[in-house]
Amino acid sequence: MIPIISIVGKSDSGKTTLIEKLLPELTRRGYRIATVKHDVHGFEVDREGKDSWRHKQAGAHTVVIASPNKVALIRDVEKDLSLEEIREKFIRDVDLIISEGYKKDVQPKIEIFRKEKHKELLCTKEDNLIAIVSDKKFDVGLPCFDLEAMEGLADFVEKQLLASRSPLEISLQVDGKPISLTPFVKDFLKKTIQGMLSALKGCETSRRIEIRIESEEG
Repeated sequence: MIPIISIVGKSDSGKTTLIEKLLPELTRRGYRIATVKHDVHGFEVDREGKDSWRHKQAGAHTVVIASPNKVALIRDVEKDLSLEEIREKFIRDVDLIISEGYKKDVQPKIEIFRKEKHKELLCTKEDNLIAIVSDKKFDVGLPCFDLEAMEGLADFVEKQLLASRSPLEISLQVDGKPISLTPFVKDFLKKTIQGMLSALKGCETSRRIEIRIESEEG
């Protein structure tokens, strides 16, 4: 399962800037990162009059814009999706998801705090806060990193969320719905799949494996 970390903080604390500084340090280490930006006010990603905009206005539930080097998806949703739901439905082939915002989500959080902007922290340990990035020291029993200490922060993220990842994670979806697996079933599937692939040339050290079975009927 792809780990998630949320960068949180009050308005004008510098959440986007922190992500801009942390991303290059993690990608330099060879990790593939997906980001999720939460906008409670809604947003538009397509310009009025463009073909894809016209498709959506005509009633399409999902619109995909594809080019040789990128793909964009515009899709209706019935509610504000949690980070776990976004991960399961839309994100593949990455090592870590970094979100901006989502202070009420259950995922681990790193809060950025600037002493000239705010008086107190937004989150606590009870909110799954695991670290603070600030120009002020906090005695709350959590690691506190300087605003420019991206190498140390990347070390922390790597140790907490990436270093302990299993070489092969197992997840199951049936008709798009995630299915919970017991540790015994996970271990059985891992050993079975790894055993089969070890005999196939070029698959001995695979990091991500997808098996899809689809019915030919209806």
